[in-house]
Amino acid sequence: MLGFGFRQNSNMLSKWLRMGARNGRGCGVRQCRSFASSGFDNLRNIGISAHIDSGKTTLTERILYYAGRIADVHEVRGKDGVGAKMDSMDLEREKGITIQSAATYVSWKDKNVNIIDTPGHIDFTIEVERALRVLDGAILVLCSVGGVQSQSITVDKQMKRYNVPRIAFINKCDRVGANPDRVIGQLRDVLKLNAAPVQIPIGLEGDHEGVVDLVERKAIYFRGNRGVDVEEEEVPGDLKEIVEEKRIELIETLADVDDEVAEAYLEEGEDLPVELLKKAIRRQTIDRNFVAVFMGSAFKNKGVQKVLDGVSDYLPDPSEVENVALDQSDDEAPKVLSTDSKEKFVGLAFKLEKGRYGQLTYLRVYQGSLKKGQVIKMGGTNKTVKLPRIVRMHADEMEDVDEVGSGEIVAMFGVECASGTTFCHPDLDLTMTSIFVPEPVMSLSIEPSSTKDNDTFSKALNRFMFEDPTLRVEVDKETSETLISGMGELHLDIYCQRLEREYNCEVKVGKPKVSYRETCTKRSEFNYLHKKQSGGSGQYGRVIGYVEPLPEDSKVSFEFVNKMIGNNIPPEFIPAIEKGFKEALDKGALSGNRVQGVRFALTDGATHPVDSNEAAFRMATKGAFREGFLSANPSILEPIMSVEVEVPPEFQGNTVSALSRRRGMILGADTAEDGTVVIKSEVPLSEMFGYSSDLRSTTEGKGTFTMEFTRYAPLAKDQQQSVIKKYQAARAEENAK
Repeated sequence: MLGFGFRQNSNMLSKWLRMGARNGRGCGVRQCRSFASSGFDNLRNIGISAHIDSGKTTLTERILYYAGRIADVHEVRGKDGVGAKMDSMDLEREKGITIQSAATYVSWKDKNVNIIDTPGHIDFTIEVERALRVLDGAILVLCSVGGVQSQSITVDKQMKRYNVPRIAFINKCDRVGANPDRVIGQLRDVLKLNAAPVQIPIGLEGDHEGVVDLVERKAIYFRGNRGVDVEEEEVPGDLKEIVEEKRIELIETLADVDDEVAEAYLEEGEDLPVELLKKAIRRQTIDRNFVAVFMGSAFKNKGVQKVLDGVSDYLPDPSEVENVALDQSDDEAPKVLSTDSKEKFVGLAFKLEKGRYGQLTYLRVYQGSLKKGQVIKMGGTNKTVKLPRIVRMHADEMEDVDEVGSGEIVAMFGVECASGTTFCHPDLDLTMTSIFVPEPVMSLSIEPSSTKDNDTFSKALNRFMFEDPTLRVEVDKETSETLISGMGELHLDIYCQRLEREYNCEVKVGKPKVSYRETCTKRSEFNYLHKKQSGGSGQYGRVIGYVEPLPEDSKVSFEFVNKMIGNNIPPEFIPAIEKGFKEALDKGALSGNRVQGVRFALTDGATHPVDSNEAAFRMATKGAFREGFLSANPSILEPIMSVEVEVPPEFQGNTVSALSRRRGMILGADTAEDGTVVIKSEVPLSEMFGYSSDLRSTTEGKGTFTMEFTRYAPLAKDQQQSVIKKYQAARAEENAK
């Protein structure tokens, strides 16, 4: 029996854990960390992402423990009175879910690893977006029973959007119904990934003991207290045949995308060298042509150390990922950034937090180095700031550092900026592409229970909105109500609870409101004159053109087109016309909701030598759009949610019927290995309010569901009339006041 990994270093581990117990922080920066300026091959920046309840926070907790970063393991939901390290918010520990992404760092063997643990619930998807924007690699965690689920699909899209290489970890192999082969099939068929296992489990469900490394043909067991002792043995006799089959599958999958493996496979056959396979896996993982699949059970302390080895062996270091900025001094010409720490500094702020000591800004350093006291500039502006403090984050703890090199992820104090701001050396004028921010899908009215809390209420909402780009706050001009809009019921409910807990501000909440949209379905011409005379110079502007729907596959939600020939409208008034069009989109004529999917084409117009001005043409455009829109067969769109419900088989019929009553369209049903039925459907958001309580009552508390926004679709005619009548009644009531 061979000793391996931490078994060889058990004394060192004990020393680290004792150190952590003394200072409450694990090993400090200067004890276990060197800067990236000493070389990039020892640095990894990774995120851990998954569908809710797949075990990613549990995985992160084990990673911190095995790397000596924390002295003991605690579980999610705070059952032991402590809770997982990365879930530092009380609400996270109570609900057992991750709400905010949290950053930390560990040292694993000869590698330094920055880690961001992200939420798995769709309501907090912005946290995943901004984490993946600045990371070089990721671990996609999947449940061995649930497999690829709705948020797994969303996370996969996000990883592809930011070109993030990933490895996969099939977790919970100890659960009843665990089936890694089925999950790998879903990775290939549903996510269209070229995935293959680099391990197979030694036993499943209650018999899960460890894994077999297919690359090295070794059985790996995780023994001792909390699986600290990683031991290698010969492959058990009853697994040798399946190991060879799966190793050939791995080689053939690689050969499809890697010429070196393909050539060696043809010349040497199946027994390829370990180093050749490892280099090919790394090469194709970084090129996003291959996904290596690991297995285990984080909760039962099996497989986690080998996932960390996979991060070291297969995910890229910062120098292996190309990052591009736009040079504002050269007409936004693309500029490939260098990872050389001696170059001039460039970094991107990707997450903000407002605290007692001011704004904490999370920053990824892409080029150059960052020092305490350094003067840096906000890209695209002439504003410079002197950096007073740099910290490394370990969940909610901070450790001061004086300097960091290229490739690092840190946080800055004392710098006021918005999320997505690029910072650079004062001699540069570069900006980097920002983060994709999805539109809110629902809103509700909210007000403080006591008028004495008005100032606190406003301060809190401003802070929340500043930190979270998907949270919108506005005051309805007609009703004077404060409306908060977000990604779902849970998203908004969390902020209502935070108001009470963090600011001691009790609130009264109105009924949730769906964020409908309006659009047009046919082309309509307009010829509109705005004319106003009230003594002295007046206002005069005529706009002529048409409104028409955009194609269904359009990548933009609206479009302004100037098709004028000649100068009947002087060029200096065109920006005002475009501005008037965009303002008109904010409030549709049918229900007061935003308009999307329309093109506004300007073909002609007229001016007055004295009375024409920008304000006149802006007002003329708003009137013209309303006139044309009402003649273009307008309709109301409603948000449609992709809903997955998991129930025991005896409740399948009732669940399907309940979804159908909510105007749901059933897309199909699958039976998991443990017998659970997964019902996939699409349901209008307006019908999903209160569904959680109904599902619990109809399934005796055994059913669960997830939902995420998928698209907007036309609202049924009778439903449209109901929405329009409510809007008109509200307007009439407001006008009567």
